[in-house]
Amino acid sequence: MDKEESESQITYFRYRTLEDMLKVILFSTQSALGLTPMLYHIRYNDNEILFIETGALGGALVHYILEKDKPDKKFVELKQLTGEFRFVDKIGTDTHSIYIPILELEESTLLFPS
Repeated sequence: MDKEESESQITYFRYRTLEDMLKVILFSTQSALGLTPMLYHIRYNDNEILFIETGALGGALVHYILEKDKPDKKFVELKQLTGEFRFVDKIGTDTHSIYIPILELEESTLLFPS
């Protein structure tokens, strides 16, 4: 499978707010598999992009948002009961929160829509 074929099997969802995109992570952690998607940051075409990738039959789903600035913290603390979030420097002790690392990518083969 070449790059064009693999890219055609990817569906992109662009969100208006980070809060909405993080709801995908909340939903994933509450599913039967209980998996937490990784949160990635990349600078792409002069945009700061935060995204997560989830799998599905027939292809991948990429959930992303364009941000004004690069994240200045290393984690997102996401409260499981309310969906509230904040950026933090380290993993905390709140047992009702999920601590999601923000992974910095140098490059990617993803072709984000403009």
